[in-house]
Amino acid sequence: MTALTPSPAAVGAHARGKRGTMIDRTSLRLPAALLLAGQLLFIVVTQLHTGGPANDHPAVFDEYAGSRAWTAVHLGQFAAMAVLLAGLLGMFLALDVQGSTARLARRFGAASAASALALYGVLQAVDGVALKQAVNAWASAPDAEKPARFASAEAIRWLEWGARSYQDILLGLALLLFAAAVVRMAGVPRPIAYLAGLSGLTYLAQGWVAGSEGFTPAQTILIVQAFVLNLAWMIWLVVVAWRAQGTKAPSPAR
Repeated sequence: MTALTPSPAAVGAHARGKRGTMIDRTSLRLPAALLLAGQLLFIVVTQLHTGGPANDHPAVFDEYAGSRAWTAVHLGQFAAMAVLLAGLLGMFLALDVQGSTARLARRFGAASAASALALYGVLQAVDGVALKQAVNAWASAPDAEKPARFASAEAIRWLEWGARSYQDILLGLALLLFAAAVVRMAGVPRPIAYLAGLSGLTYLAQGWVAGSEGFTPAQTILIVQAFVLNLAWMIWLVVVAWRAQGTKAPSPAR
């Protein structure tokens, strides 16, 4: 007997039965490209950020006051995060999910991504503008005024901790919801969802550390882990999206 080979349509139906909706992967090309471009740009711009012992405020404030690229770097970080989160929001909009749980994950994920961008704007207003002006005023103040100026700069720094903490938490939540929405979709490899979920957990951990301890070495380790995980699943997603063949409309009968 000759073995019967299942048709592509049958294979697709089987995949849909096991994992849910079959997605048109070509619809993911632009969002995936935005995600990867935003992450790469963020990494590059962040390398230009003035360094120093972030929780040693007298030392690091002196470094910040001497930075001439501060405003440009923070504007670049905001632009990169806007591109990344636009890609994530586009991913949620491109997912034609079925089932109430997946739909809720998609909706709340999109809302979390939009909220994370808004909060990142607040963060950069505090860090990129207010903190810079405060440390400049402290560095140039007469000795009698320095303690009061330093206290003001430190208060703004703590406000930065809070904004960074909640922005990380919202971004982590958005990534976890993205993973929950995409994990059962046919056409996207499951490990992409798993890696995105792990990345989301690292952002949640970053949020906790920033809110409770500030910018410690532990947070730096978590930031690097998030970068590595993001690059892994974003590059994989771009490859999957761009290798997909678009669905062609049937030719009209003659």
